[in-house]
Amino acid sequence: MSQPLTVTLHILDKEYRVSCPPEERSNLEQAARHLDTTMRDIRNSGKVVGVERIAVMAALNITHDMLTGSHQQTADLSAQQAQISELVKRLDQALEGHQD
Repeated sequence: MSQPLTVTLHILDKEYRVSCPPEERSNLEQAARHLDTTMRDIRNSGKVVGVERIAVMAALNITHDMLTGSHQQTADLSAQQAQISELVKRLDQALEGHQD
């Protein structure tokens, strides 16, 4: 395992120094850019005032998007499993008819 490195991130006009493994640097920077964009969108809407409140709203929005995506993936997987089960059933029926 490689030594952690310190990465400088810029989020809503503030600088944060965060330690992470070198192989995670790209993901960390991408997450920081996404958070920065989300926080800027919330700030620019003018509906939320204060960095702490903006951060909480951004966290809620990102978490909601993540959970909604997870639920959709679960629903998609269930639908795919149902389709596979139906295809296996039809295949079994077709094979039974050819066993004469």
